[in-house]
Amino acid sequence: MACKDGGCDLTDREVPALFSDPGWAAKFPPVLTLDQAAELIQLPKQTLYAWSSQGRLRGCSRRAGKHLRILRNKFIQKLFNEGLNGD
Repeated sequence: MACKDGGCDLTDREVPALFSDPGWAAKFPPVLTLDQAAELIQLPKQTLYAWSSQGRLRGCSRRAGKHLRILRNKFIQKLFNEGLNGD
């Protein structure tokens, strides 16, 4: 994990390693529902809805009908490497 500017960038190898434990892998599969993503980062679902409508989840989420699906690994990388609050 490379740390710079007060942040820590996760590599492509480190993110899957975070979910190598079978319990974590079962609880947080590669494609997350909004509830699972909110639980994973311990934030309200409303925050994720806001981020989605503001375009902050671009590249790590997709709509399936009216449902939002989040790609776990890309989401974690975006959160830690780029930030989602515009910081």
